[in-house]
Amino acid sequence: MVIGDWHADSLLWKRNLLKRGTRGQVDIPRLQEGNVAVQMFTAVTKSPARQNYGANSADASDNITLLAMGQLWPLRTWDSLFERALYQAEKLHRFQAKAPDDLKIIRSKADLQELLDRRANGENIVGGLLGIEGGHPLEGRLENLDALVDAGYRMVALQHFFDNALGGSLHGEGNHGLTDFGRQVVREVSARKLVLDVAHSSPQVARDVLEITDIPFVVSHTGIYSHCKAKRNYPDDLMRAIARSGGVIAIGFWADVTCDDSPAGVAATIKAAIDLVGEDHVSLGSDFDGSVTTGFDTSELPALTHELLAAGLSEVQIRKVMGENMLRVLRDRLE
Repeated sequence: MVIGDWHADSLLWKRNLLKRGTRGQVDIPRLQEGNVAVQMFTAVTKSPARQNYGANSADASDNITLLAMGQLWPLRTWDSLFERALYQAEKLHRFQAKAPDDLKIIRSKADLQELLDRRANGENIVGGLLGIEGGHPLEGRLENLDALVDAGYRMVALQHFFDNALGGSLHGEGNHGLTDFGRQVVREVSARKLVLDVAHSSPQVARDVLEITDIPFVVSHTGIYSHCKAKRNYPDDLMRAIARSGGVIAIGFWADVTCDDSPAGVAATIKAAIDLVGEDHVSLGSDFDGSVTTGFDTSELPALTHELLAAGLSEVQIRKVMGENMLRVLRDRLE
């Protein structure tokens, strides 16, 4: 079985991901223990103080600035969201350079196939993808997308916990849609064969994306509203529309979106997602290392597989959810 996860914020923290850690939920040894083939590493570059799911001001003081200073990130990152994204990509590239037999950064469809072939031949190597969590590292300049792509980024999330130059956040100060700049970015992401993520976008932004694109896009870490009634989860009708576009709904592993972060609770949410949108449109989106508490880490994913079987899912359905649906979208979007 090929396992893939759409969302982990591990690059945010001062940790050596090549060593099995006692903090956090993800590192390369634990990914290998959990048989994970593909991990999306998402770069957080700004997070408002007193962050909450209800409403956050874009002018709130920024927690990541203090984190960058405290962890002694390069000076260039202290006042630039763009540089923070580049720095987190550099960290992953350094890990790859030190352990090329354990980690391969995926930039293309050919890279993805090489990874899968190596794993099929018995190599326990993990494929790492890079994604930005919120389009604010663009700093309002479309040309900054060039540098992010050159750095290896292949997934672009439009918003995080606040409204930005691209449009409204699910946790912003109104259900604002895409701005003109946001529409430019969405069209450019579509044209460049990148993956688009709307996990923290307002419902109106997600509906605007559906109107102006014909690509399969991703809700990279979420839950199902009818199963767990939380603002963090989109309305069911919007989830169905995203699935009809060919996209995937990636289920998170924390209680705010599942109402139960045990393996059985996450399995129940996955089953609810399949019932809502179909088995071809559900993936894993743990939000590991994203300042959330989970009932298990990435090395313990067999516990989730066990609970999916116990919940009555077939082996075909489990294979799709655990990785095949992710691979379908990546093969569609990567060049």
